[in-house]
Amino acid sequence: MLSPAQRSLKARMAAHTRWANEDPREGTKAATAAGVTTIGYWAHKIDPDGALPEHERTRRAESARAAHYARMQLRSIEARKARAKVSP
Repeated sequence: MLSPAQRSLKARMAAHTRWANEDPREGTKAATAAGVTTIGYWAHKIDPDGALPEHERTRRAESARAAHYARMQLRSIEARKARAKVSP
């Protein structure tokens, strides 16, 4: 089993290898096209009618975006654990 530092190093190596062989813009094209990375996307999701004051709408949008990325991180951890159980 790898230590947290070893897992981090392994992930960084994989990322650098990927971006050495691919255009980073291609790898993030779908998320960029969907606007998922912008605060406007999240603001519209949490307040589609624009009824909230701007500062509250922005605060909630930032929290929604942070929750989304935390959820993705948790799913990634769970997937790695599941793969580790299957590996010899």
